[in-house]
Amino acid sequence: MGYKIAVVGATGNVGREMLGVLDERGFPADEVVALASRRSQGTEVSYGDRTLKVRSLDTYDFSDTDIALLSAGGTIAKEWGPKIAAQGCVVIDNSSAFRYESDVPLIVPEVNADAIAGFRKRNIIANPNCSTAQMVVALKPIHDAAGIKRIVVATYQSVSGAGKDAMDELFSQTRAVFVSDSIENKRFTKRIAFNVIPHIDVFMEDGQTKEEWKMTAETKKILDPKIKVTATCVRVPVFIGHSEAINIELERPLSAAKARSILREAPGVLVVDKHEDGGYVTPIEVAGEDATYVSRIREDSTVENGLSIWVVADNLRKGAALNAVQIAELLVNRKLIQPKRKAA
Repeated sequence: MGYKIAVVGATGNVGREMLGVLDERGFPADEVVALASRRSQGTEVSYGDRTLKVRSLDTYDFSDTDIALLSAGGTIAKEWGPKIAAQGCVVIDNSSAFRYESDVPLIVPEVNADAIAGFRKRNIIANPNCSTAQMVVALKPIHDAAGIKRIVVATYQSVSGAGKDAMDELFSQTRAVFVSDSIENKRFTKRIAFNVIPHIDVFMEDGQTKEEWKMTAETKKILDPKIKVTATCVRVPVFIGHSEAINIELERPLSAAKARSILREAPGVLVVDKHEDGGYVTPIEVAGEDATYVSRIREDSTVENGLSIWVVADNLRKGAALNAVQIAELLVNRKLIQPKRKAA
């Protein structure tokens, strides 16, 4: 008997990707339900070669649903997450609503799968920020091998991380540049076409943006609370795929060659690291891919035990939809949940 899965926010970028990933990976679902706001009711979305009509979240009964994948933003998650969980449906939430609560597991399956054991306290599991997810996948094997003391990361984050409207803004602004139309900033604080913006999410009192704070807090919760992290998060005119330049200070020596070998064996990681023109991965090449790609692996001689790496992943997949589905697979494979509906 398979599971009944609900995707909340099914009309958004990540929700549509969740439906695609569920089908591609052959998740053992007997039924998949697409949910969104009342205004999206009746909209059609794809689930493999099938078409689902979107139903209204407001009127949906979760009592016979096993897992709800939420990608509808923090406000909806805070309101509906506990309600859904109270009906016995496990919530896997893609927003930041529950990530920093001590009784909610924050999971990247390749990194801290065992932490999922505490999900029954709230019946809620949190998906990390897209930029954090790919970084910790790449850093986990390095941390295991040599112990990470400090991380300095600069991100190059695609506009899809800010939603469909942001993608539309990049497209319309780019077109406007070529046809000499006026350019209007709606989703971003400054022009995104042919520009980079060192500002993602709101500013905090210490000068960090919330995105930068998220990377620090989430890395500590997922990987190791002793690691020091400083981040600069930048929005770039790329449609899909986040890139990160990561500088790592280690407790013990680790050569670039050894790090390269370790990463080649790491789950969820693909190494493309040739010291030649084009011997590295860029965002355009990872769109639609599940792996976290690592390139430009090299030693940093400015600190005692230092490495620098370049990490790229599809933010809609590993940074959101894929990771959420992998969490659901973890629940099933470890037999932590059983289908509510039994075979007749």
